Amino acid sequence: MSTETGSTYTVDTEPSARSIEDVDLQEFAMRPVVKFVVAFLIGGVFFLLPVPYQGEITVPFDIAVSTITETFPDAVGVYSLAIIVAGGLLTTLAMVSDGEFQGYDLSAFETSGVFWLLRLAGLVLAPIMFLKLGPDWLHTPGTGGLMWGTLVYSVGIIIPIGAIFITIFVELGGLEFVGTLARPVMKPLFKVPGRAALDSLASWVGSYSVGLYVTRNVFEQGGYHKRDVFTIATCFSTVSVGFVGVVAATLEMLPLFPLIFAAYFVCVTITAIILVRIPPISTTPPEYIAEPDPELAFSGSPGDYVKLAISEAVGKAEEGESFAQAAKRGFVDGLQLTSLILGTILAVGLAATLLSANTPVFDILGKPLTPVVAALGIPNAETVAPATIVGITEMYVPVLLVTGVAVKAKFFVAVLAVSQLIFFSSVGPMIMDMFSDVPIRFRDLLALFVLRTVILFPLIAGITHLVAALGLL
Repeated sequence: MSTETGSTYTVDTEPSARSIEDVDLQEFAMRPVVKFVVAFLIGGVFFLLPVPYQGEITVPFDIAVSTITETFPDAVGVYSLAIIVAGGLLTTLAMVSDGEFQGYDLSAFETSGVFWLLRLAGLVLAPIMFLKLGPDWLHTPGTGGLMWGTLVYSVGIIIPIGAIFITIFVELGGLEFVGTLARPVMKPLFKVPGRAALDSLASWVGSYSVGLYVTRNVFEQGGYHKRDVFTIATCFSTVSVGFVGVVAATLEMLPLFPLIFAAYFVCVTITAIILVRIPPISTTPPEYIAEPDPELAFSGSPGDYVKLAISEAVGKAEEGESFAQAAKRGFVDGLQLTSLILGTILAVGLAATLLSANTPVFDILGKPLTPVVAALGIPNAETVAPATIVGITEMYVPVLLVTGVAVKAKFFVAVLAVSQLIFFSSVGPMIMDMFSDVPIRFRDLLALFVLRTVILFPLIAGITHLVAALGLL
């Protein structure tokens, strides 16, 4: 039973768990079974199937995005410019016309005054970056070059393409299947529904952008409440497997990739288990913005969970859209989301990277941490300490700062940089803009970055020394 208060809903009581005998399992008609299986295979192949590509092992999703951005950079630049300008203009029309302009519903573009200004800043900056106007320091590889030619291009392509395949997967039973099987892990460890495993999986194998797209869709349909969203967005918007490989390659540690990734997985899991139980996440109200659609309370054997997962998935496939309808809706939704967030990412990310590259602020902030890093037994503490703070601007910057240090220091920073998760070149403004109705505020993200770093310091130092003691470093 749910109660509506204003524009939010709460679930009054949690239903008691049912067994497999108490559940009406779906009858397996041929058409919905085929829809689910085909959709599951399409999503699984696109996001999960390891394939060799240019001397590396990756997934078709990464190949598709890389091929588009590398083969057609000029076209991607024009597209990025157009969609940022469109987002700024449509937001302005929505804000001055109360969400409707000449019969067109623009309510999706309404936002707070702060994000309106950020989208307008993106609108102004996009032509400057596209045409390479202004001083040279604005376009260096570590600042404007990184933001425009790498992050903006990648996010601009990742979201609409990822949205096509993830919508097919979600709308035709994949979410129910993965979510049901993951419940015994996700609920007790992380206090989120089992379906949150799909958001996390999308981030691990694809991009945090795709994971956040899934989270937003499920949130709008009543599948998550605000605390669920806060948890998923800040604890499971992870760095993809592919990017961990990039970090390892940059530090000339590619042979140690399995160790770096394993350490990263352990660190992200442990920090999530801790952070969901303390503020600011634990104090976020469990309010829904749509009629609540919580997961079925259930308990049973592993076999029972498999039966229920298949039944839930086939039921969803039967009532779901066609493949073409799901793909079209996903693409349109992805383009709209891209237009909402890409200007904000450019504005905030450019400011963050310029601050990092052209001021001593992070050296100053990192100096008090030098004795802490040294006390943990990590070499080159005076170089490592600033790298532990500068990650709040962009996750890749710390890696660039430590290319010449000892191997133990490289390992420590490599794992830390990908485990901090909160950075303001992309994921920070994306979360705040996409989930302004939670709300997730700047101060919350700043607090979570600090908390994650405090937890990760001794954890990663311990892992580093363990790996070194085993003779693997």
